[in-house]
Order: sequence, then C-alpha cells, then structure tokens
Amino acid sequence: MEKILDLESNSVNNKIYDNYGNRWYEADDDPIALLRAESKTKTPWVLEKIKSRFPLDKKTHVLDIGCGAGFLSNPLAKAGLNVTGIDLSEESLKVAKDFDETNSIDYLAADAYKLPFPDQSFEVVTAMDFLEHVEDPKKVIEEVSRVLKPRGLFVFHTFNRNLLSYLIIIKFVEWFVKNTPKNLHVLRLFIKPQEVANFCDEFSMKVVEMSGIRPVFSSIPIQSLISGIVPKTLRFKLTKSLSLSYIGYAEKRRESP
Repeated sequence: MEKILDLESNSVNNKIYDNYGNRWYEADDDPIALLRAESKTKTPWVLEKIKSRFPLDKKTHVLDIGCGAGFLSNPLAKAGLNVTGIDLSEESLKVAKDFDETNSIDYLAADAYKLPFPDQSFEVVTAMDFLEHVEDPKKVIEEVSRVLKPRGLFVFHTFNRNLLSYLIIIKFVEWFVKNTPKNLHVLRLFIKPQEVANFCDEFSMKVVEMSGIRPVFSSIPIQSLISGIVPKTLRFKLTKSLSLSYIGYAEKRRESP
C-alpha cells in the first residue's frame, strides 16, 4: 500500500474541469458520465436527509461546495431549496448557470478554504466528490462547521483510501473509460471514513450516517468494457460497504447555553 501511495504522490488535476463545457451534461466517453450516473443515486439520498430535518423551501439555505456544473445544486433548487453553489472553476459555473432551470441559484467563484460567508449562514452544507480534490480536507471541514448553523447538516461524498479503491476508482476507470485524464484522482488524497468522522468531531459536528455506493454491475453491457464508452444503462446503488465510494452526513452540535 505504501508503494502505491508513493507512485500516486503527485497532485490531482483540477484544471480539467475548466474545459468540459456542455460535455458535463453530454459526454459519454469521459469519466464525467460516471459522475452523472452516480448523481441519480446520490441526489435523492441527499434530498431525503435534508427533508428529514428542514422544509424544502426558500427558508432552507444550502451551500454546495465544489458544485462543478450543478449536478447537485440544480436539482436541490428545483426541489424548492435556497441554493448557493461555489467552485473555483468559473467555466464550470457558467455551465451550471445555463442548466439552472429555476434561475434562482447564486453561483460564485470562491475558495473552500476561506468561504466568503458569515458564521452560521446555512442550514445545510454539501461537498460532493470534493474532499478528495483538496490537499487539506480538514481545513474545508473546519470552514463547513463555521458557516453551518447549530443542528445543521453537512452532507458529503468521497472515496475511501485503500488498495481496492486504487484498482477500481483510479486504474479501472483509466483502463476502460476513453478520455480519462491523467491524475483525475490521486490515491493519497482519498479519505478513510474514520478520518472524515474525526475531522467533523474536532469541529463540533458528529457523523450520523454513512452509506457506500457502488455500480450495479448487471447494468454494464460487456461491450462497454472495450468501447471506452460509459453506457447510458449504468446504475449505482447504496451498499453497506464503505470500501470504495461513500456518502454520509454529519450534524452540527447545539451551541452551549
């Protein structure tokens, strides 16, 4: 495992997202299609957790960190929530705005290490497929806690750090998806579930639930494994195992009286 970490010690390539344009929503020969397919499972899960605590209306303020082209922000706004999406990729934000059917989302170029919002501004903060793209996820989680209201929810999705995730999430995608860019993901930046829980606990949040996500292998036609194309039939499902991809949420503790 240490040898693999040494091989994967280079930096993740976050610049690739500036070049997608409408391919965010159209490409099937690129890993971005995997993200679209996975969002069909993640988004209902996120909405269910928010709905269990807050009304799905404009009084519920949601911050989506690393929003990209709006795969989560746009559905949350359609559900009635008051959504702000931030990302460092201004090109991705332009696409997100174009696909915002509600024309209500406040999309901003902003740094997750220094969020441009006052303390306790949001009922919900999300960070989907983001924590594994930064060098200091602990600092991001500290900022999440700062802008989150007491009893607010922090919802996250990221990847576990182990040999299996290296083989499946990094190498398998490189081998079988045609336009996979170099350093799309870097193993050393993957985060073990307990590490996320520890960071949250350090900054007044407690992880309530985590669930794994994996592809439904029967939804992948055999010919897709040699075509380099992500099939439109691809589906993902929730699983008890957190060994690959996992989604979860934490609750910010009540303030002391």
